Amino acid sequence: MESTARLIIDGKTFELPVIEGTEGERALDISDLRKETGLITLDPGYANTGSCESSITFMDGEKGILRYRGIPVEQLAEHSSFRETAYLLINGELPTEEELNRFSEMLNDHSLIHEDMRSFFENFPRRAHPMGILSSMVNGLRAFYPELPQRNEKEEINITFTRLLSKVRTLAAMSYKISLGHKVVSPSHRLSYCANFLNMMFDSPVRPYAIDEDLVQALNVFWILHADHEQNCSTSAVRLVGSARVNLYAAISAGIAALWGPLHGGANQAVVEMLQQIYDNGGDPAPYIARAKDKSDPFRLMGFGHRVYKTYDPRGCIMEKMCAKVLKKLKRKDPLLDIAKRLEEVALKDSYFIDHNLYPNLDFYSGIFLRALGIPLNMFTVMFAIGRLPGWISQWKESIDDPQWKLHRPRQIYIGPKERDYIPIEEKS
Repeated sequence: MESTARLIIDGKTFELPVIEGTEGERALDISDLRKETGLITLDPGYANTGSCESSITFMDGEKGILRYRGIPVEQLAEHSSFRETAYLLINGELPTEEELNRFSEMLNDHSLIHEDMRSFFENFPRRAHPMGILSSMVNGLRAFYPELPQRNEKEEINITFTRLLSKVRTLAAMSYKISLGHKVVSPSHRLSYCANFLNMMFDSPVRPYAIDEDLVQALNVFWILHADHEQNCSTSAVRLVGSARVNLYAAISAGIAALWGPLHGGANQAVVEMLQQIYDNGGDPAPYIARAKDKSDPFRLMGFGHRVYKTYDPRGCIMEKMCAKVLKKLKRKDPLLDIAKRLEEVALKDSYFIDHNLYPNLDFYSGIFLRALGIPLNMFTVMFAIGRLPGWISQWKESIDDPQWKLHRPRQIYIGPKERDYIPIEEKS
């Protein structure tokens, strides 16, 4: 029997259906609220509003749980590859060996960039941010590959998804090389998805890049941890723009633009900049902790707390271990990691941080990890975007296939002036 909630307005009772998910999450279905009552709900930031039903990712912020298609992210980080995880997110199930091999072949076949696109890169201003470039270039892919399916043909759709997954990686490495004035390195059919990216980024005629499988595995884990995260800002942007039935490239471009923000994908860069600031000012985190606790000070500690997680971010725990492993492998000591550890140790003993659920999140350690790999600071958010791409694609696909699809069109409560007459400019004193 379907359960309901009762809403009493001006003495009149309305019944709202209660929807329950597979993990016990419950929601009030207010789809007909305005039609039946003339009222809307007001929820700034949508913290209490569900925009869809989804079978892709499950999060429990109170318990620190994250699962892709039901599989804990910890298991995927330990046993899976980024390619396999991308396939899981997009298709709903882990691939067979044959399916994964076919997917890998398609990633290889679609990895090259049309030569005419190079001129686009070369005409961006040198100071252009890589995220702005990437968003523009992804949108531009539509012009070079206009055969985005208008018909529901599975093979064509899979090619479109795979093309994006493969080419975004190549575009990112290409933009980095061109920004340095270096020769662009083409993808190699002999290398895996992650190894190919590292090689395209760092190989050089004067210093050939040696593939290190431990670093390749570390990059796999980094991208797996970023692959999807439910209805966050950028994913919601992909779904919202996609609800207008725009092409996939335009929807993904919107997601990249949303991810660019310092409170979303740009947070990993902001963490490193904060740690560098602490280091440059003597390395003592105590004054910065005091500033973060001061309500009159706009300063905030980047990398602590999360909109959903009220305990440890499960991805952060994995990233911390991976970061330490990579630094040990490279025999590299990063003073910013030492500051990060001191900052974490002090903050987690402070009642203010405990009471406000301000635990280290994924971004707190991912920036140091990217530094260790040699990724430049302005490319940090691009690395996030590559990892999040399978999630964006799967969310776009799910929304397009949703029989309850509707054009996203939020309402508002108007608080401006009441009706008033127009005054001609010559009558104004």
